[in-house]
Amino acid sequence: MKLFINFPLFAISTMILSTFAGRASSFSFNTVRSAVSKNVARSYSSTSALNAAGKDQAEVILVGCGAPNRGMGWYHGIQMLEKQCPSASMDYVIEPWFMGAGAEGPGGADFKKTQAEWETDYGVKFAMSLSDLPPPQAPRLALISGRTADNPGLLTEAIATGSKCIYLEKPGAPTVGELEQMANEASAAGVEVLMGYNKNVCKYVRKTREFADANPGSHVTFVSNNAYENTPESLGECFERNAEGMLKNMAIHELALLVSFYDVSVDNIESVTADKEFSRMQTLPGPSGKMFTDFDRIKFTIKTKSGSEVSVAADRCGGTDSYATATDASGEEIFRYYMPDEEDKKHVEELQAKYPDAMPYFFTQDPDYITVKERVAKHTVDGAPAEGVATIQTAVETLKVAEYLRPALMEQLK
Repeated sequence: MKLFINFPLFAISTMILSTFAGRASSFSFNTVRSAVSKNVARSYSSTSALNAAGKDQAEVILVGCGAPNRGMGWYHGIQMLEKQCPSASMDYVIEPWFMGAGAEGPGGADFKKTQAEWETDYGVKFAMSLSDLPPPQAPRLALISGRTADNPGLLTEAIATGSKCIYLEKPGAPTVGELEQMANEASAAGVEVLMGYNKNVCKYVRKTREFADANPGSHVTFVSNNAYENTPESLGECFERNAEGMLKNMAIHELALLVSFYDVSVDNIESVTADKEFSRMQTLPGPSGKMFTDFDRIKFTIKTKSGSEVSVAADRCGGTDSYATATDASGEEIFRYYMPDEEDKKHVEELQAKYPDAMPYFFTQDPDYITVKERVAKHTVDGAPAEGVATIQTAVETLKVAEYLRPALMEQLK
């Protein structure tokens, strides 16, 4: 059973747009798009929707599924389809790459298989653009998990197509200026934007902060690990795919913690010191042949003008676990809490067995991804505060810190 838009509809849409493009007409582009949207709405309304949002559920659009087993969007979809987020009904997937230019490239066949399964088993509807969707049938939540560079345009489209709330994956945009513009655009439209900084709600973060608060003088270090192979080929692919750089990609979660809980901001940073023994910066070719310079591991300590001091360590090849430590005044470690902890490891093992080809870090953070999505979806439906979830304003300050730190740390590591 096919539930995605068929070729004739796209052909008709293209003909309409082509007819009016580039010449004066009494028809505006918005008029044409409105006509196309009505046709799309009729196409969708003629299909059965196994996964249509029910009472007390948000109608979720997953924007940017990505490659099965590798894309964060794919894993968000898995969690919602498995009913891990009761307030979220994933009704639509927008995937311009694998339904377009990337269809026959790497990952294309796997995506087609996933698309067919999600359509048949769950009634999820697939399209290439947000503008192809019908009007909302329930409070609409756009979960944007595409390429960072595409996010500003995707947010504009999500607002234009009736999203009440937007869940934006980190870091939100390539630059501070773009993210600030997105925040202003959403505010003007009355659309709230919440961020996928899942570590803000993590158990290991909460436990470590509680310990440090109970033991004055403790110094906290947040440690983040990925499980890439320590080879030029693996790291080069990582550098190109995450071209915004480690600080805006992998370690951005830790920077969000510093902004949220440790009074870190660009204006309040007194000093930043790289741990040169731990840290390493490399220039490597990506799959395209282009050269990319980034950290494959970095550790640094920030001191603020208001008296806070906190450290971050991130390692692309450090394994699957993240954790936090607290040390005393002499530097001796007095506390450590892992993600996952012993309680969660069995769950991780079950997920690894179920999805053996997926990225390992999906499983260690699985409960926290669920928590953030459920809180945002529930907020979309009933307006209750999404407790602990970072706002786009927090994301703006976090991105400012990342842009400040990158050249400062690179200079220290030369």
